[in-house]
Amino acid sequence: MKDSSDISTMMEAIGTRAKAASRQLAFASAADKRAALLAAADTVWQRRAQIIAANEKDMAFGRDKGLTAAMLDRLMLDEDRIKGIVSGLRAVADQDDPVGEVLSEWDMQSGIHIRRVRTPLGVIGVIYESRPNVTADAGALCLKSGNAVILRGGSESFHSSGIIHECLQEGLKAAGLLVDAVQLVPTRDRAAVSAMLQMTDFIDVIVPRGGKGLVGLVQREARVPVFAHLEGICHIYIDKDADAEKTRRVVMNAKTRRTGICGSAECLLIHRDLATGLGQTVLDDLMAAGVEVRAGEGLKGSVVAQPEDFGKEFLDMIIAARIVDDVDGAIAHIGQFGSNHTDAIMTEDDATADRFFTRLDSAILMRNASTQFADGGEFGMGAEIGIATGKMHARGPVGAAQLTSFKYLVDGDGTVRA
Repeated sequence: MKDSSDISTMMEAIGTRAKAASRQLAFASAADKRAALLAAADTVWQRRAQIIAANEKDMAFGRDKGLTAAMLDRLMLDEDRIKGIVSGLRAVADQDDPVGEVLSEWDMQSGIHIRRVRTPLGVIGVIYESRPNVTADAGALCLKSGNAVILRGGSESFHSSGIIHECLQEGLKAAGLLVDAVQLVPTRDRAAVSAMLQMTDFIDVIVPRGGKGLVGLVQREARVPVFAHLEGICHIYIDKDADAEKTRRVVMNAKTRRTGICGSAECLLIHRDLATGLGQTVLDDLMAAGVEVRAGEGLKGSVVAQPEDFGKEFLDMIIAARIVDDVDGAIAHIGQFGSNHTDAIMTEDDATADRFFTRLDSAILMRNASTQFADGGEFGMGAEIGIATGKMHARGPVGAAQLTSFKYLVDGDGTVRA
């Protein structure tokens, strides 16, 4: 383990190289960035056996650390998941380049012509836990948007992330771009995280991607601006006008497809009229599938819900459930216990759905669809760097376009101000 002065020196060197690379990457051609991403995708696939072998080391580390089954699932890479990483890299490569896009333009009576165009943010720091695929997703999106990136992966994914990072740098080399545009912090030492949070001279924004503990730490200690992604306390409200077949299918998928991701449903709200009908059927379905249902008054579950079960991100085969009087009751509950991430309503009534959409302010609201669609890839972004739950700058899935700011380009013809 390095001492604090060594960490500080190392991080300053990484920041210096990232800043220099960001200045070059900001005007790199769309063709070169696309070539780098496609070459990286090819390299990931060519080195898949090495990535899987490295991941086995990470899985052993995670098991020794006592990670839950859901967290180990987040960590695990197999050939199918590596195919997903490759597909994500290629999807980002094939997207339109956001840099230089004209967002709006207009003429003024003074004779000047004004354009507002997308421009990179500069250097992005990404701090994340467990999921090694974030290395590829974040690296690809930052590269596509013309930003240099400093990646600090979780200690659990140290080996897997290291090889994926090498693949990204091979892609940069192949395209003639600076490899310092994508850097990975080469230590598990937590002092590196603290250093990143103070690097105002080098990093323009920090994106934390992980559990409440990590994100809370970042928000408390960062001097660098933060794109917040706090928790995924996702709710599904089953309205009295819900379709039974759709509801059973959607709720099962939302809870059980992958329990360790932030779009997994954590709380089920059931209209009072359905408590002994469809609502209970859905709970029985979940319990039959191995889900522990923590049920509120009037519902039959695996155990009786405790007050602390509401507003909790389980990231496991556990869900809380309670009865509400109507859509307004659901809205009030989500307003109190939600995390502004993703919330869904199951209903065939347009007016009820509109009320739910209008009166809640989550980053993502869904109707008759699984909360597991809360994902940049599913939104057509190729990948995501995270789901931002704040309201400043970026919100919802953060893709390449959300990793840009804008500047004004003003043209005149010897024009002077009166």
